[in-house]
Amino acid sequence: MGMAKPGTFPGEAAITRAEYDRWFKEIGDMNANAVRVYTLHPPAFYDAFAAYNASAIEPLYLYHGVWIDEEPLTKSLDAFNPEITERFQAEVKKIVDVVHGDAVVEQQPGHAYGNYKTDISPYVIGWMVGIEWYPVMVDQMEQDYPDLGDYQGQYVYTKNANPMENWLAQQLDLLASYELDTYKSMRPLSFTNWVTTDNIDQPAEPSVQEDMATVDPNHIKTKDVTDTVGMFASYHVYPYYPDFLNLEERYTEYVDHRGEFNNYAGYLKDLNDSHDMPVLIAEFGIPASRGMTHENPFGWNQGFISEKEQGEIVSHMYEDILEEGMLGGMVFTWQDEWFKRTWNTMDYDNPNERPFWSNAQTNEQQFGLLSFDRHKVKVDGIDDWKDGKLLYEKDAGALNSVTMDSDERYVYIKAQFDPANEQWWTEKDFNLYFSIRNNKGIAVEAFEKTEFLADFQLKIENLEQAQLQVAGDYDSFYYDYHERLKMIPAEENIETTFHPIRLALNKEFVRPDTKETVPFASYETGVFQFGIANPEHEDYDSLNDYYYDENTGILEIRIPWMLLNAKDPAKREFTGDLQKDGIEASQTIKDIDVASNLTDKNGNIVEAFDSKKVAQYSWETWGLPQSEERLKQSYYILQETFGETE
Repeated sequence: MGMAKPGTFPGEAAITRAEYDRWFKEIGDMNANAVRVYTLHPPAFYDAFAAYNASAIEPLYLYHGVWIDEEPLTKSLDAFNPEITERFQAEVKKIVDVVHGDAVVEQQPGHAYGNYKTDISPYVIGWMVGIEWYPVMVDQMEQDYPDLGDYQGQYVYTKNANPMENWLAQQLDLLASYELDTYKSMRPLSFTNWVTTDNIDQPAEPSVQEDMATVDPNHIKTKDVTDTVGMFASYHVYPYYPDFLNLEERYTEYVDHRGEFNNYAGYLKDLNDSHDMPVLIAEFGIPASRGMTHENPFGWNQGFISEKEQGEIVSHMYEDILEEGMLGGMVFTWQDEWFKRTWNTMDYDNPNERPFWSNAQTNEQQFGLLSFDRHKVKVDGIDDWKDGKLLYEKDAGALNSVTMDSDERYVYIKAQFDPANEQWWTEKDFNLYFSIRNNKGIAVEAFEKTEFLADFQLKIENLEQAQLQVAGDYDSFYYDYHERLKMIPAEENIETTFHPIRLALNKEFVRPDTKETVPFASYETGVFQFGIANPEHEDYDSLNDYYYDENTGILEIRIPWMLLNAKDPAKREFTGDLQKDGIEASQTIKDIDVASNLTDKNGNIVEAFDSKKVAQYSWETWGLPQSEERLKQSYYILQETFGETE
C-alpha cells in the first residue's frame, strides 16, 4: 500500500482515517492476510489497522518498511556516507517506536508526522528495510572499500559480504538491538531487493547495470541466540523485465507445474534454489492500463492488459510463487497511484502535475486493485449524458449531432445517429478531427468545400476498425525517436502526413551471450477497441474505447488525454511546437477545435455539418481532481484465488 491518492503526492500523507478503514476492510474481504508499507504512514493508518484487527475474524498482518531517500545514495554512491547512515538509523528507531505506539514525530516536508499512540507490534510480522538498490552504487562501494571485510554485530553478522551487504547488516543489527533493548521484542529481518541486484549470473542480460552488482541476503546472518528470530529474503519480481527474463532459454523454456512454458516460474525456481533462507516475493503484479511499456513472451505484459486479465495473470503468478516454494507474495499494489511515471511517456507530460489527472497511457499509474476513475460517461450506447457540449447538430441524414465531454482521464464524444438509418456503417466511415495548435495541422476536407487544419484524425470504419492518428510534425514519438535520439528512420512529408500514434517498447540492443541484435520495437497505441466500457455492465472490458448501440443510434467514444498530446489537462497544458522547441515544448490552450463528417469508402464526404463556425470544446480547469473509488474486476478474481489458497 502506497502513500498517495488522487490529487496528492506520497509525501503529503493525505490518506484519511475513513479511507484506511474502508481499505483494510476491503483487503480483508479479499481474503488477503498481510499488507506491506514502505515507509511511515500518518497515525490514521496505525489507528485504523489496530481497529480493524480488534474486530476481524482473521487479522491482517504487516510487513513494515524503513525508507531511505534514493537521491543522496545515487549522488554520493556510498551508503556509508555519515549523513546518509545517521539519517537512516534515526528513521529505523522512529519506525520501531511508531509500531509500538510510542512516538511523537515532528512535522517535516515530504513525510508523515503526528502522535503515534497505537501499538500494532503484535501484528507486525517482519521488517523490510530500504529500497531497490542502485547497482552503480553497490558496484562503486566494492571499489571504494576493497578491504572492509565482514561485520560482527550483537545479533547480526556477515560472511563473505561485500560492502553494501556489510552496511545492511549493520542497519539490521541496529534495528534488532534497538527493538529488543527498548521493547523486549524482535521480529524477522529483511531488506528490500530486486532482480537487478540478485545473486544469479544472467549472461543474456543486455543492460550492464542490470547484472553488474549483487546484494546477497545469504551473506547476512543472525546469531544463534535465544532472542533472534532470523532472516528472510525479499525480492521484487515481475515477469517482463529485466530483458533476460524474456531472452534466457532456461527461463523461457522452463516447464511449470501445469506443464506449460513459464519464464516467471523458471526464474523463481532459480531464485529460491540460490537462497538458504525463506524468500518472499515482496512485489509482483501486472498493470491494468491502456499504455504498455514491456512485452513478455507469454502475454504477461507491462500494460495493455484489461482488469480481468490483470486478475487472471496475477493469480497465475501467485500460484507460481507458491508452487516454486517461496514464502509468499505481496501483490503490487492496493490503490492506483496517479503521481507515477513510466519511461516511455514521462517526457510527454508535466511531472509536477501528474497527481491531478489520470493518465491511461502510463501503466505505472494502474497497478492497483482499487481504481479512482470516475467514468463520467459509461461508453455503452445509452444516453445518460448529464453534461457535455453540443458541438454540431442537423436534422437530415444518418449523423444528427456530435457532443463532447471530459473528466480527469478521458475526452468523451457522443455521435447521435438516426436509428432508422440501418447499418450506415457498412457504406460510410465516421471521422473526427481535432485541432490543438493555432494555424497548424494537416488540411483536411472536414466540411463541404472548406478545409480544417487537423492535428488528429479519428476514423471509424465498419464499427470494427478505429484508428486515431497524429500530424507527423506533432508526433511526440517520431520527434523523440527520430529527431532527438536517431533510433528510427526519417519519414517524408511529416507536415502533410498523419502518423500512427506509437509508444516505444525497447531500444535496439545486443544480447551479449549470443551477439544477437534485437531491433528497436514499438507498438501502435492509437488503435481503438470496440466494446462496452461501463464497469457496471457484465460485458465490461477496461480496454474498450468505443461502442455503438443500433437501438439508440448512439456512438460513444473515449480518448485518453495523452493521446491528444495533453501534458496536463487540469490546466489545459498541451504539447507545443515540437519542431521549434523540442520534446519539452508546451502550450496552454483555451479550447480544442473539432470537426466531424461521414465519408464513403473512397474518402469522399457524404455528410457534413455546417462549416460557418467551427465548433470548439472547452472545459473548466481544476485543482483537486474529482474521483470515485471502484474495486477492479481483478480484485474479485484475486478474492477467489486467495479464498481457495490453503
